[in-house]
Amino acid sequence: MLIKRGRSICGEQRINKFSPNSYISRYFNKKFLLTALGIFLLVFFLLILSSGLAVAENDTEEIKFTILHTNDEHSALIPHSPAGDYDPETGNPGLDPTRGGFARLATAVQDIRFEKERQQEPVLLLNAGDFLGGSPFGWLALRSQAAELNLLQEIGYDVAIIGNHEFDYGPEILVEYLQQAGYPEAHQNTVLLASNMVPPEEHPLNTEGLYRKIEIRETAPGLTTGFFSLVGKHAVDVMADRGEVRFADQHQIAREKVDKLRSQGADIVIAVTHSGLEEDRDLAREVDGIDLIVGGHSHTAIEEPLEVNGTIIVQAGAYLEYLGHLPLAYNPGEGLLRVRQEEEYPFLISLDAEISPDPIVSSRVENYRIQLNELVTEMTGGQFEDIMDPAAYLDNKISSYPPAEETPAGNFVTDAMRLSLEEITGERVDLALQASGNIRKDFIPTREGQLTLYDTLEVAALGSGDDDYPGYPIVSFYLNGQEVRYLLELAAVMEDLMSDSYFINFSGLRYEYNPEDAILFEIPFLNLPLPSLRAVKKAEIYQGEGVQPGDENRGQNSISEAGLKGDFAPLAEEEDHLYHVVTDSYILSFLPLANDMLPGVKFEPKREDGTAVSLEEMEELKINYQDRELKVWEIVVKYAAEGPDFDRNPAGDPVQISDYYQSTSGRINPRATFSLRNWLLAGLVGIIVLFSLFIWRRKSR
Repeated sequence: MLIKRGRSICGEQRINKFSPNSYISRYFNKKFLLTALGIFLLVFFLLILSSGLAVAENDTEEIKFTILHTNDEHSALIPHSPAGDYDPETGNPGLDPTRGGFARLATAVQDIRFEKERQQEPVLLLNAGDFLGGSPFGWLALRSQAAELNLLQEIGYDVAIIGNHEFDYGPEILVEYLQQAGYPEAHQNTVLLASNMVPPEEHPLNTEGLYRKIEIRETAPGLTTGFFSLVGKHAVDVMADRGEVRFADQHQIAREKVDKLRSQGADIVIAVTHSGLEEDRDLAREVDGIDLIVGGHSHTAIEEPLEVNGTIIVQAGAYLEYLGHLPLAYNPGEGLLRVRQEEEYPFLISLDAEISPDPIVSSRVENYRIQLNELVTEMTGGQFEDIMDPAAYLDNKISSYPPAEETPAGNFVTDAMRLSLEEITGERVDLALQASGNIRKDFIPTREGQLTLYDTLEVAALGSGDDDYPGYPIVSFYLNGQEVRYLLELAAVMEDLMSDSYFINFSGLRYEYNPEDAILFEIPFLNLPLPSLRAVKKAEIYQGEGVQPGDENRGQNSISEAGLKGDFAPLAEEEDHLYHVVTDSYILSFLPLANDMLPGVKFEPKREDGTAVSLEEMEELKINYQDRELKVWEIVVKYAAEGPDFDRNPAGDPVQISDYYQSTSGRINPRATFSLRNWLLAGLVGIIVLFSLFIWRRKSR
């Protein structure tokens, strides 16, 4: 109808041709109006189209930003490895081999922020936990100082999280520490997260606002970022003292926080975790919606970011040896986050002598060092007045690596516990044991061959006791021969049951075991390893005085019969034969757990007269020394400075540590034998053969 109507109108116009002027005027007026209208509509639609294209281009334009990150600083306020070589003036890694330090970190962060600011690119600085505990500076937490967290705020961290070592001195001290650092008001400087931490309802950690569960903020125009944190399963297992605080299931909490952050408008979600690399991989596989995991706990230096199930994973080693650098780009149209490749900075920036220390942060650190010196002077009775005083001379480092084998550092620490305690108490000690996880570092001398007090303390500075002084207390008790045998079996399976942090170092014995026999098999569906309790093939107790002799044939992984010299005797496995054992309170606390892990095994610490010590009476096993608890670090320092078998230098000079500790001494000897599983398999094959022969004979009859 419209088309016909239009034609009829046109027809009327054509028919009315007898008035030419009127026709021409009307024709051109209409044509002009129609043309103008067409041009207007064309311009209008072109503007709309160009506007739409501009919006589409803006939707696909990437938003660039950079993440800087560190983890596991462990109170390493000053450069280290060794700290005695630190020279802030040199600017040359060849002359100053030290790494780390908060002052160098501050300079590196400032330089990158300045560069990115010129490019109008936002920068976020994140910490993945364990900023506390490990070096002697962590001891200041017991003196109402929050050195580490105050420095994180000074440097300008956006987010930090609570890890397992923040509980080194217990949850009550942690509360004081956080309050000393200014929380909850300090969230405006550095947001502190603890997403899966669940204190009891009336616990001081539940003080309103002391920590947060999530954080969401605008990182850049058009980009909103959400953060949550996790403490991993292994990190929870190795917490020194979490009291009644528990930690919720990591994956469940992650799903809840991802959903909550997305519902509040987060374009990207970042999980800041203290779980270790393997648990981070599992998290990325099992929980969708996490764009980035900034991790810690396993001390892994990831040189290039990993990607698992679309999730980027990074971690920056430990002890501030590196600053993690992660340039990113986010596409709003596609909702995708990608890693950018930059030539200017690597993904891990080495905090070495080429980076000048920031003067303001250096001044802050020096104030903390003065306070630490006062504490050290008090605790050593004036023997040491400065953490950089030499404790001994040492030609080469004493290695603590690898953690799941006998190491020279493990032998040094356990010898110190056994021999120094004998000297202090006047009683013979048969065995000393210590876990690899409590031996934090190598003993590393300076270029001049000095082993400083600080570098000695770093090896064994963890923990505290009930006397409010730092360091794990030494405990002394007795085990019968059968329990010592089970202790060796426990040592053989700890890496499988827990981790290599629980590998046990010994002084006072040597033994052979077959690692293949440690675990008989895994229980189906439960993934639980079943210990065989038959891994240890031979065990001998040292009968002599002083340091036990090394094994001349240790390269053959066997105990040398020629090297016995009457100094060793077979371990007496009778229940009434008692051995004097020393360790620290942290290791002792795990013996009840070992009773659950080893079927049919029961460890029961005893007094010298053989009477059992209950859990409630464990405090009685601590050794008192100079009106307080004797600590592991004290024993280690005493042994380094006064070792009975070390060479004496001129009067007043520290001793020279023996070369005995430049290698292992055949105490823990893996040995390949025909494994129990092979015996079981051979037995099964034998049964099958006999059964087949039986059937054959029946049929032949």
